[in-house]
Amino acid sequence: MSLKLNVIIGSTRPGRAGPAIGKWAADHAKQHGKFEVELVDLADFNLPLLDEPNHPRMQKYEHEHTRRWAASVASADAYLFLTPEYDYFPNAALINALQVLSLEWSFKPAGVLSYAHVSGGLRAAQELRLLISNLNMMPIPQTVPIPFFTNFIDEQKVFNPTAPMNEGLNAALDQLATWATALKAGRQG
Repeated sequence: MSLKLNVIIGSTRPGRAGPAIGKWAADHAKQHGKFEVELVDLADFNLPLLDEPNHPRMQKYEHEHTRRWAASVASADAYLFLTPEYDYFPNAALINALQVLSLEWSFKPAGVLSYAHVSGGLRAAQELRLLISNLNMMPIPQTVPIPFFTNFIDEQKVFNPTAPMNEGLNAALDQLATWATALKAGRQG
């Protein structure tokens, strides 16, 4: 059974670290070998704040940006959300992107890779996991926090992880694969 993982860069802020960390996470997931991997940059969708007039459960999207986002989300069997921590919370663009859809997320596992300074984004990850659960996804227990993330991005904007970061991502990918296999069978049954 083929599984697809969307690694979703959640930050849209200019000068963000998300693309560097996202490239590492997507490349690592490809090498992990249990998923077809797509790196999805939320900034490419330019989603306004909840601009659809119909409830997301109706899937009656009037705007092309929402239809493109819905198609991207629906195409995956699992998600790895990358979020910075802003004021002890995930960033607003990612929250909006999650809330603009509904059924496309259902019965799929999701992991969180967070980054910040001292906390590694753990507070944002915990809040995001609650929203993931409320959207009928299965939040995996293994999170991947990256503390002092700026210390690991070089002048060429390449993220250089430590061994524990790679090990944490491997554990998250293993959990995502286990849950994605079970939930995909359930969605097809």
